[in-house]
Amino acid sequence: MWFTLSLFTVVAWGGSDLFSKKGTRPEDKCSHLKLVITVGTVMLIHAVVYLAVSGVRYDPRSIIRYFPVSAMYILSMVIGYAGLRYIRLSVSSPICNSSGAVTALLCFAVLGQTMEFLQFIGVFLICLGILLLSVFEKRGEEKEKAAGNAGEIERSTPGVIAILFPILYCVIDGMGSFMDALFLERIMDEAEANLSYEFTFAVCAFFSWLYIRFKKRERFSYFRQKDFCLAAICETAGQFSYIYALGDNAVVAAPMIASYSIFSVVLSRIFLKEKLKNAQYAVIAMVMIGIAILGFFDS
Repeated sequence: MWFTLSLFTVVAWGGSDLFSKKGTRPEDKCSHLKLVITVGTVMLIHAVVYLAVSGVRYDPRSIIRYFPVSAMYILSMVIGYAGLRYIRLSVSSPICNSSGAVTALLCFAVLGQTMEFLQFIGVFLICLGILLLSVFEKRGEEKEKAAGNAGEIERSTPGVIAILFPILYCVIDGMGSFMDALFLERIMDEAEANLSYEFTFAVCAFFSWLYIRFKKRERFSYFRQKDFCLAAICETAGQFSYIYALGDNAVVAAPMIASYSIFSVVLSRIFLKEKLKNAQYAVIAMVMIGIAILGFFDS
């Protein structure tokens, strides 16, 4: 079951990346907070509806117990959202989602989880593919800048600082996924964890709204943030399936889900009018082979 859930998460979060980038405006210093508001609102709606429909008994104190994990995830996402103002999605997403390798390493070292040899090969192909894709994208960006064609790179920040955003996301999100695996194994179930995360995100959304409304003196409108609304729906749907995939088989599901950056790159090429090189197609094929290997063992 973890494979189907992981694959759904890959598609949903790829869409979330696309709409998040599409709705981000480099000149708007509050873009990341507006995205937090939208995502937090959708997550709150989902949490309330889920509680009403499922009849699950939820202890609000779980929000506090799960807060260390929620904080890691939300912090990484805010950093990632802020970075979209300075760096292209095709560069940012692969670096961000190398976090699966961080999670797998921690699961091996601390939780003692294991994989079959071919599963290890599948994970290796996915992680290597993500790394190579980020390298190819970075080289391509440098060539564009050297040729004087950097106009489409919406960056007003030095390259080293811009790259720092997805790197921080990678490390913090990887630690969050590891802590999530630990919590799901020993402390609480998937539904309780996901609800706690969604309620925490809703609180962050409320404080973000207060900041924009009263500090920045700017009115927030969901109708003006249609791309962010679509991103929020994709993000929430992916989070719901992700938490169950991680609870079922964290050590393999985490790096597989990290491959959603491949879908983000493809979607950015189609809808944001960027190009793919032959080497990038080859890397995408390699990652798909890794996913196929993991799916074979699931069946």
